[in-house]
Amino acid sequence: MDPSRGTDAGDAPDTGAPMPTRTEHLGAPLDLRRTLAPLARGFGDPTMHLAPDGVLWARRTPAGPVAAFVRQSADSLVVEAHGDGADWFLDALPGILGGLDAPAWSPPAGAHPTIRELARRHPGVRVVRSAAVLEALVPAILEQKVMGSEARRAFIGLVRRYGEAAPGPATWRLRLPPAPAVLAALPYYAYHPFGVEQRRAELVRAVARRADWFEATTSLTSDEARARLTSVRGIGPWTAAEVAVRALGDADAVSVGDFHLPHLVSFALSGEPRGTDERMVELLEPYRPHRAIVVRLLELGGIGPPRRGPRLSIQRIDDR
Repeated sequence: MDPSRGTDAGDAPDTGAPMPTRTEHLGAPLDLRRTLAPLARGFGDPTMHLAPDGVLWARRTPAGPVAAFVRQSADSLVVEAHGDGADWFLDALPGILGGLDAPAWSPPAGAHPTIRELARRHPGVRVVRSAAVLEALVPAILEQKVMGSEARRAFIGLVRRYGEAAPGPATWRLRLPPAPAVLAALPYYAYHPFGVEQRRAELVRAVARRADWFEATTSLTSDEARARLTSVRGIGPWTAAEVAVRALGDADAVSVGDFHLPHLVSFALSGEPRGTDERMVELLEPYRPHRAIVVRLLELGGIGPPRRGPRLSIQRIDDR
């Protein structure tokens, strides 16, 4: 663990109590950092740190909060977990990572050469299934129609102000996401210092009040989960897909309505510098039911069209 992360007076102390640990054998390729990376909301996310020697992660589980350090060697994972949710997390981790014995995804016959090459270079990238729906839904709402930097600033600000110190060593400096009850109880104007206007703030409060109803989507089919999510005003196909690809393990979810994704897919798969949602869906059709994996590989490939589109402006909300 990188010692430069230091300590904070507000962090949970290391009590010295016995910690649950587990070693899991890897029966197939796994790229731990790149698989879990979509759950991290930018550099400085207090809930997750992608360290050189593993991944630190704090989250809530049905059994309680947990903070874990997951380290990967050539053929195994070593997991150290703290908190009431430690045993739950240790049991759930193989499923979160898509199955430790799951074979690597193989591109179909006739796949684009770029996809074949990226699949060869990144055989261990999986679609994550965190089973933490609200912890995916709230950041997705914060990302609606704003710059990514603005959304990350809002999320990190909320975690630092209203989250709790995570269990485990103080040197980990992890914080838990704000509890649903806390988010629901905040008045909408309490979100303004983080750049979140009333519309998004009210939607966060609304979904937090129905946290259990949303968490239950983990037991539904992909179509049923998507229908439940999009039945709520303010949650459209883009937000539902962002949740599905992080919390529900939907390997076919595509974020239709994304500002950049159609251009990325169109440029990588057809050489067209600009794309539409319709063109993106057309180009990804041969890769069903693994379109989310293809999109992730394209993101990792660093392929991008020329940047000529208008930039979104950063919103400023008065603290009244």
